[in-house]
This record gives sequence, C-alpha cells and structure tokens, in this order.
Amino acid sequence: MFTGIVQAVATLKKVTDHQGIRSFDIAFPEGFCHEIEIGASVAIDGVCLTVTEIVSATILRFDVMLKSLQITTLSEVVENDTVNAERAAKDGAEIGGHPLSGHVDFCAQVVSVEHIQENYRIRIGVEAQWLRYIFPKGYIAINGASLTISDVDKKQGWFDVWLIPETRRMTTFELKQAGSKLNIEIERSTQVLVDTVRETLEENFGELFPALEELLEKNNIQLDQLAKMKDK
Repeated sequence: MFTGIVQAVATLKKVTDHQGIRSFDIAFPEGFCHEIEIGASVAIDGVCLTVTEIVSATILRFDVMLKSLQITTLSEVVENDTVNAERAAKDGAEIGGHPLSGHVDFCAQVVSVEHIQENYRIRIGVEAQWLRYIFPKGYIAINGASLTISDVDKKQGWFDVWLIPETRRMTTFELKQAGSKLNIEIERSTQVLVDTVRETLEENFGELFPALEELLEKNNIQLDQLAKMKDK
C-alpha cells in the first residue's frame, strides 16, 4: 500500500528490453534506498514495481511485465526521464493523502495547463467509463500523487486538479503540458460504491434500466450522483 505522498523525483538511468520484460535502472536521491531490500515495493509514477536488484546505494533495478507496459505510461519513458517515487507504507504510517494500491486503472491525457500567480491548474481528459467515479472534492491518484479533484465536466469529459507550490516542487507535474499522458488510479471506495448502486438498480429495474438512465440524464442527474447521495 502507498499513501499518495510522493517522496522523491527519480531519474531513469537505463532502460532495457528482454523477451517481453522491460527493465529500468532508476537513480534516487541520497537516503531514499536506505535499508531497502530485493522484493520491496516502490511506486514509480503510481505503478507498483518490485525491486529486482540493488545496483548501488542510490540505483535500483525493476522489471516491468507487458501488461503494466500496456496500460501505463511506463511504455513511453526513456533514459533521463524523471518520475515520481514513493516507497511502500509501513504499518502504522500516517496516510497523508489516501490509500493507494499502485495498480493503475488507465492513462489519461492533459488537456491544458494554466498558471494563475502561484496556483497551477491541470485539466485532464477522461473517457466516459471512468468519469462515473470522478467527483468534485473527491480523491484521485495521478502519477502516484494523491490529489483532490476540483471541477468536473462529465459532458465534455474532463476534470481539474490544482497544485500548490510544494506539490509542484516534490513531483514532476511542473514538466507536464497539453498532450502529456498520466497514470490514473481511481479511489477504490468510490468505485465500489458507484458499482454497487449501478448493479442494484440494474437488478431491480431490469430492461427498464436504460430508460431510467435516460430519465435521470434529462434531469441532470447521473447514477454516480445517486451513489454519492447514498453515501451521505
């Protein structure tokens, strides 16, 4: 498990491919690897990876399987790219963000970035199937960082997050621009709640369920909103 609080920005030193497995040698800041062991979990841009070799006091090697490459941005990173890094949380650790599994659900693309004095807004485009889990004021993990969603437009298919200077300093978000791809992990309790409500309604309404969805949509009410009302 991870907390969603990025601990370091790391640098890819070497990328190699062998029989469908991609290996990364990643350099971390001094002290990050203290007492780490082979088999330990580290989130790299939100993807939970396993340490397969300790190359040096500051460089670790990770092997990434094809499935992870297919659904994350790790398929596109190259040598000298920088990534967000967090070591697995220890028992009793303070959860500064929200609990993360390190299992990325999908990739999304930056629509736009806006600077307003010391504020920094990133607008992110999302496919409809995932928007049902995204709510204003809710949590979401982007490249391993726990962030709060500010605004959502489900018709146009985007949501916004705002970053304070400290978050920008401790992460790679400052480098993102329109078109950049991001790893997204949705908040699990929200997913369970939304899916439970949808399954219950489908079971109770049967063939009338599509008509119910259409009626709710005409009144600007979506099933995911019913889920949030049920939660309250």
